[in-house]
Amino acid sequence: MGCEHSALRVMLVGRRTTGCPEDAECSVLTPSRYFRLAKEGTWVATGQICSVLGSLVLVRVLTEYLEPVQYGQIALGLTVAALVNQAVLGGLTNGISRFFSIASEREDLRGYLRASSRLMALATLLVSAIGVLLLLGLFLLDYSRWIGLAMTALVFAVLSGFSGAISAIQNAARQRAVVAFHGGLDAWLKILLAVAAMRWLGNSSTAVMLGYAGSSLLVTCSQLLFMRRLIWTKTARVAGSASWSSQIWEFSWPFSIFGIFTWAQQSSDRWALEAFADTQGVGLYAVLFQLGYTPIATATSFAVSFVAPILYQRSGDATSDSRNAHVHRLTSYLTLFCLMLTLMAFAVALGLHEWIFRLLVAAEFRSVSHLLPWVVLAGGLFAAAQMLALKLMTDLRSGAMIGAKVVTAILGILFNVYGASVAGLTGIAISGVAFSVVHFLWMLQLSRPRIATSRAVGLQ
Repeated sequence: MGCEHSALRVMLVGRRTTGCPEDAECSVLTPSRYFRLAKEGTWVATGQICSVLGSLVLVRVLTEYLEPVQYGQIALGLTVAALVNQAVLGGLTNGISRFFSIASEREDLRGYLRASSRLMALATLLVSAIGVLLLLGLFLLDYSRWIGLAMTALVFAVLSGFSGAISAIQNAARQRAVVAFHGGLDAWLKILLAVAAMRWLGNSSTAVMLGYAGSSLLVTCSQLLFMRRLIWTKTARVAGSASWSSQIWEFSWPFSIFGIFTWAQQSSDRWALEAFADTQGVGLYAVLFQLGYTPIATATSFAVSFVAPILYQRSGDATSDSRNAHVHRLTSYLTLFCLMLTLMAFAVALGLHEWIFRLLVAAEFRSVSHLLPWVVLAGGLFAAAQMLALKLMTDLRSGAMIGAKVVTAILGILFNVYGASVAGLTGIAISGVAFSVVHFLWMLQLSRPRIATSRAVGLQ
């Protein structure tokens, strides 16, 4: 019986398995496995397509309702949500996703889920404390006009963080249809609820953020229902004593540490524009980012969402050289695919940027369409670097990325500040490319020894 079939049995009925064997069985693509992979790939692709289409329609709808200044306020508010996800909840999500396959092999899904729930609850308490300090600071600094936006952004961040963690578990369990359904549902609910909130409260950034939070709440509730039906009931008979909390945290804390720096880099472009230009410039850049950076990143994340659970199952606890070598070869091919996709997208954006903006955004936002290819290039290079990071994650070597993530993030902040001060929006677009190039090359260097090892093992 194939390794994936064995892993599936553990996920659903808790039977004993030792994971992928170290022989050729793991790499043999039988007709039944091919059909299953094709089916999973179809679901993942469907979810990603629905999500991308929803995000594009969202841009079109919001740019019709909002002025560039208001759109810029949303972009600044979302940096608050990004901080929560990058530095707190998002770090735990990486650990929760990585250890699902290990818990499956050790027949302790119940203990793993309990530990994950405890860690997420503690993270929520931390976010609540940070939120109180943030709101108090805004009040004391006489920025009361931002309090409503900051509050709704924090609520949205917590709800979307829980949604992301549940989605990570379901994706690790390879419940692709469930993940695809909720990914598409969230994208289109954002449109519906944001418009409803603006009709109710008036056209404002706070109303839009409230719609985002409502979408995350409904999606999270639906995910919990599917979790109870598809996982919790299947683990009722399974018990164990593994210390999952400490293991997940040990893997996750590096993501939280460099997540702070990553957040600062990813937010500095908007805040640098706010400081050296104006909020309208932030709004124009936000549209560029959503049309250029986000789609290419989402398209390449299709491969990550599809193969990461498979790679984690095949790698297991990362103690087998032959299993690791096979995983490393696959991630090398995926990185090359991301680079090719990036070059294709860059060429398309270079030739069609005016038509894309005429189709997808209101007239007030179209003056910056010429910068779209460079934002696409930056997003694609960053996505390729994330593929390289997948090698380190399968090896349980998340700590190896701290130096690269922190230093490149600091460089990215400096690039953004300098670019915004010298050339405004154009400078931000170019600085984004510079950061992504440096980040990709550093991650490539980190993964090179492992690439060489995987090739050597593969030749034996």
